Amino acid sequence: MKACFTIMILLAALYFTPVTEVAAFDNGGYAAILSGYVDEGGLVDYAGLKANGELLEAWVASLDGLDREVYEGWTDKEKIAFWINAYNGLTLKLIVDHYPIESSRLRSLVLPKNSIMQIPGRWKKVSFDVMGDPMTLDKIEHAVLRGKFTEPRIHVALVCAALSCPELRGEPFEAAALDDQLDDQAREFLSNEMKFRINRDKDVVYLSAIFDWFGGDFIDGYGTGDPPGRRGEEKQAVLNFVMRYVDDADAEYLRTGDFKIKFLDYDWTLNEQPHVASE
Repeated sequence: MKACFTIMILLAALYFTPVTEVAAFDNGGYAAILSGYVDEGGLVDYAGLKANGELLEAWVASLDGLDREVYEGWTDKEKIAFWINAYNGLTLKLIVDHYPIESSRLRSLVLPKNSIMQIPGRWKKVSFDVMGDPMTLDKIEHAVLRGKFTEPRIHVALVCAALSCPELRGEPFEAAALDDQLDDQAREFLSNEMKFRINRDKDVVYLSAIFDWFGGDFIDGYGTGDPPGRRGEEKQAVLNFVMRYVDDADAEYLRTGDFKIKFLDYDWTLNEQPHVASE
């Protein structure tokens, strides 16, 4: 009887003990950067951001100051939102650090002069400290976001500072709203003719090169599991994804039409506001 009473006391204590919430990351600084220097079309005032760089510097420092134990206590959605924001914000930092961008005569033969592609080591060599570890943009995208999580919608949220990238969202990604934000990103991405369009006269569906590069990431979430048809497993998974976010007429065409798929050329021109674009 005494043992039963003791067990009841312990259970009651567990039941009434408040659960300690893991601290969320403060996105206030990043939100201020986005609201102050990114327009409704996702284009950035890099000149203004460089001239008032204290806010960006402070936010980048906060990434390094995050406690690893705090991070490990987060949910997957909190981690995914954090890393998307980190990638996009550190891309801003990369551009600002090299702004105005100096173009290489050789690279300029095939690439825009005003482009992230003109920055040496942009993704694999330039690193930033996050939680005490040096992180490149490449590592954030491939080793962390693609390597540790199964969320193909990151490909409509990661912004590599080019016009053919997804538009830079005017607010940070947040765990509580992540699904809605990523769905909204997908709809916006696919409403842009630089990323998706259909030519019914020629029976051609044009898709962003992102779907060519990362088509395999869509198989787990959007593949049918059936033997691959004539389009192949990756392309069919991509089409299944696209059908969820386009209008009914386009979705029906993608479902039943007899068409070819062509991937669009990628425009690497900097995602800069026209009125502040470099000469």
